[in-house]
Amino acid sequence: MIHICSLGGLHAVAASLDDFDLLTLLSPTHGAVDWSGLSPNRHLHVSFHDIVEPAPALVAPDANAMRQVLAFGDAARGRPLLVHCWAGISRSSAAAYAIACAHNPGFEREIAMELRHRAPEATPNRLMVALADDLLGCNGVMVDAVASIGRGAEAFEGKPYQLPLLWPQTPSSSQPKRSAFRLG
Repeated sequence: MIHICSLGGLHAVAASLDDFDLLTLLSPTHGAVDWSGLSPNRHLHVSFHDIVEPAPALVAPDANAMRQVLAFGDAARGRPLLVHCWAGISRSSAAAYAIACAHNPGFEREIAMELRHRAPEATPNRLMVALADDLLGCNGVMVDAVASIGRGAEAFEGKPYQLPLLWPQTPSSSQPKRSAFRLG
C-alpha cells in the first residue's frame, strides 16, 4: 500500500505502520521538520514548490525530481510507502499516482478513479503527472486519466488515505510484482 498524508498527519500515519519507507515532498523554503519519533527504513526528501508551470523565484518539479520519486517507489518493494507533502492533496497524490502507474502499466485510468474514490479532495499536481507520463512512456494516458477525475473538493488539508500499489485488485494482488519503470 501507498499511504498518503499531509505534514500535519505524518506522525499519526507513521505510528500506524510497523515498517515503511518515507517520501517527503516539501518546498525548498519550508523550515526544519521534526523527524523525531519517525523511523522509516529509507527516507527521501525531494524539494520543489507545488506549482504546475514555471514561476519566478519558485522551483518547479522537473524530470530529475520525478526520476527520484519513481526510483524510490520502485525500491520500496515489500514495505508500505508513506508519501507526504504540506497538505496531502497535490504533490503527494501525484507522486503516489505516478508510483502506482509505474508498477501497473495499463491501469492508469483505474488507478486515477480509485484515487478519486479514496481521496475526494486530492488534486494531483498536473506537472508532476505529465513528467511521470513522459518518463514512463505513457503517451498522455496518465495526463488524460487525471484530467478525467477533475479537480478535487476544496480543502485546506487532505485526509490521510491509501492507494493500492498493485493492480488489478484481486486477492492475489498481495504478491509483489516487478515494476515497468527502470532508470537509464
